[in-house]
Amino acid sequence: MMFSRLAIKVGSNVLTRGDGTLDITRMSALVDQIAQLRAWGIEVILISSGAVASGRSELHLPSTETDLMDIVEQRQLFSAVGQAKLMGRYVELFRDHAIHVGQVLTMKENFSTPEQNQNQRQCMAAMLAHGVLPIVNENDTVCITELMFTDNDELSGLVAQLMGCEALIILSTIDGIYDGLPSDTSSRIVREVWLDDDLSQLIRSEKSASGRGGMQSKYTTAREVAASGIDVYIANGKRDDILLDVLQRPDAVPFTHFNTHSHDNAH
Repeated sequence: MMFSRLAIKVGSNVLTRGDGTLDITRMSALVDQIAQLRAWGIEVILISSGAVASGRSELHLPSTETDLMDIVEQRQLFSAVGQAKLMGRYVELFRDHAIHVGQVLTMKENFSTPEQNQNQRQCMAAMLAHGVLPIVNENDTVCITELMFTDNDELSGLVAQLMGCEALIILSTIDGIYDGLPSDTSSRIVREVWLDDDLSQLIRSEKSASGRGGMQSKYTTAREVAASGIDVYIANGKRDDILLDVLQRPDAVPFTHFNTHSHDNAH
């Protein structure tokens, strides 16, 4: 399967190691895959988490100090430091492929009016038209709680719809949605989710260690985006060549696909 424009969301836990530092090897592998997609003529918009986790690992603040800081203040501090570090890495890695990247920092309120939607759309459309890869993240340095996205899953869904993407690939650290506990060896991946399916009973509410989201937010976003006519894939970003395999060898790798049709309209 091939698309002309893709949104790819990469979660914090995909981009960071256990100690919170950026996993440069994994980032490099993902960049290589995105470069290949572009070589195939596919426009890519990257929604990347990892700034807060990267900033936290960079500053090495003692726990006593972070205990005294407000949670929002922590996010602002870590994001301000980490976003610069994260983008610097992306610039270096994409430069090896002669790809220019541009940063798009946004907030939930920027999607609240037609005028602001149009401004963002024009910005990213101009980048794509000139071969520049948009890298989108929430502007955590100025966001306060009531203005924040639920997480970057929500943001990726809004961006995919705003930019008329044909598909959204959400990369997590598990292979997709399971019909039981992922840790249970008898559990199986739910390969196809139709619009009239209800898998809410299979979704647990736990959130990831580094990010704000979890499978619940991915499921909610995926259902909403698929209902708008955009194919959604949830896959494991730690797997080698996962982006290329999802598109070219779907039978060879596990993932969950959210179909844009109901069972009745499957054929």
